[in-house]
Amino acid sequence: MLPINAVENDGFRKLIKVLDPRYELPGRKHFSVTALPRLYAERSEQLEQELQNVAYFASTSDMWSSRTSEPYLSLTIHFIDKDWKLQSKCLQTAYFPEDHTEKVGKDKRVERAIGVCKNVVSAFSFSWKKKRDLATAQEEFNLPKHKLTTESPTRWGSRQKMVSRVIEQHKAISQVLAADKKTRHLVPTWQDMDVLESVNEALKPLLEFTDSLSGETYVSVSYLKPVLHLFRTEVLKHSDDDTQLTKDIKAMVMDYLDEKYDDDGTDSLLDMASLVDPRFKTHYIKPDKIETIKTRAVSEIMNMEEDQGPSTSQASHQTEEEEAEGEAAAALPAKKQRKTLGSLFKKLCPSNTGLTYMQTVEGELENYLMAPDADSETEPLDWWKMHEKTFPRVSKLAQQYLCIPATSSPSERIFSTGGNIVTCHRAALKPETVDRLVFLARNL
Repeated sequence: MLPINAVENDGFRKLIKVLDPRYELPGRKHFSVTALPRLYAERSEQLEQELQNVAYFASTSDMWSSRTSEPYLSLTIHFIDKDWKLQSKCLQTAYFPEDHTEKVGKDKRVERAIGVCKNVVSAFSFSWKKKRDLATAQEEFNLPKHKLTTESPTRWGSRQKMVSRVIEQHKAISQVLAADKKTRHLVPTWQDMDVLESVNEALKPLLEFTDSLSGETYVSVSYLKPVLHLFRTEVLKHSDDDTQLTKDIKAMVMDYLDEKYDDDGTDSLLDMASLVDPRFKTHYIKPDKIETIKTRAVSEIMNMEEDQGPSTSQASHQTEEEEAEGEAAAALPAKKQRKTLGSLFKKLCPSNTGLTYMQTVEGELENYLMAPDADSETEPLDWWKMHEKTFPRVSKLAQQYLCIPATSSPSERIFSTGGNIVTCHRAALKPETVDRLVFLARNL
């Protein structure tokens, strides 16, 4: 993003004159004092009005440091609108001068191999001659003409991509580096390559899953149970071909996931999210917990009804029936109606009006669970949009749980937006100005 003083740049003003000679371009002060604060106030009011109609929402927050090393805390909100579209909004980016780093254990072998990887990539990144020689070596060894990938500190998947590319181009890289005595020491040893291959073997299958779970425009939380099941049974399961380091990394990843998601509260939340996803329902819930989760679902639905009164769909349905009956009564002339054969048997048929409200909710939940599962490629929100009137009470539960993001990636994406705003040339921006600019960049 360009700073506001770009409007006073001579080149920019000449460009505007060429586009429309009649337009008088305002100065920097107009945008900083008048235009942007007014736009921020208008959009804030619109968002506030929009959120007043939201019954259920989820939020994520995360901390980041700007290029000037100032810490900020960003907050995002996620909800499903009346058209069953998942919405994501940035509420605030606040200055937060607290320590937000975390020390984690590191494997010295892995750290050394990753360091070698970074040095190799740097050697080619800053030398066009090395890039030219690499292309020649790729042709000689019949390797794909791929460029080396640089790691991004905010994207853990970029490290795996960097490692994978170095392994793919190892022969060409070694030949180019060995030919120059200044870079000969950068050639990865066989020990380094063994470590890199072990790391790549363990992390490569996880990349696709992490990318999918990090989305914010589609339902992701209900995927966690199926993904964890797949990790345990296939992806992170030890195989005979795995090296000891690969087995150790897989075990560390699985232990971390177990510690993170095996908490009773978190596990129950994931079970509820899986229950209201028409693709999964009870398939990934432990058999001994299914009845408990169903009971919790019924209880939460009844609590919703108590808090909000009769459901909107039920009330509208009753209103439509009353209007239809009124119109029919007005249209028909008043005359004695002849009894039909069906009316003679009406008293003999059992009526379901005697069901308690709890039995009604339980029946709706059972009907939903007995309905055919949606296809695995089906978007659950589209399915619920079509079946909201069929399962009006369970659909409320779906709105409550399916809006939850599986990761904090939405708030982490604000890092990139903030990084484009708080640049080295705009290091003097005040926190309230940063908040305003990030808010507009994410919500317009």
